[in-house]
Amino acid sequence: MTNPCLPECGVARFLTLLNGPWATLIVRELLHGPHRFTELRAALPGISPHTLTSRLRQFEAHGIVTRTTYAEIPPRVEYRLTPLGQGLRDVLDAMGTWAMSVPDPQPDSAS
Repeated sequence: MTNPCLPECGVARFLTLLNGPWATLIVRELLHGPHRFTELRAALPGISPHTLTSRLRQFEAHGIVTRTTYAEIPPRVEYRLTPLGQGLRDVLDAMGTWAMSVPDPQPDSAS
């Protein structure tokens, strides 16, 4: 996997690291604690295995997530946020607070 340079602008860097809606939703789920791959898929209806794998690998490469494989039969793999990844809690909380302050569109009352 290539590791392109990250942008110097903080906002651009954030958007590069958490590109697309699935990335943020994966982090949201991992903020509740470690998850197995199948647990993440179940919590995120509509995400493809390819997309989930790709995002988890990207997060692992950037130190946002750790992947732990347990020597069991069948093998068990868990994904967990690193302290760096845990730092996204305040960001996601702020995003949620802001989003909930946006009023729902009003129906057109000109009928």
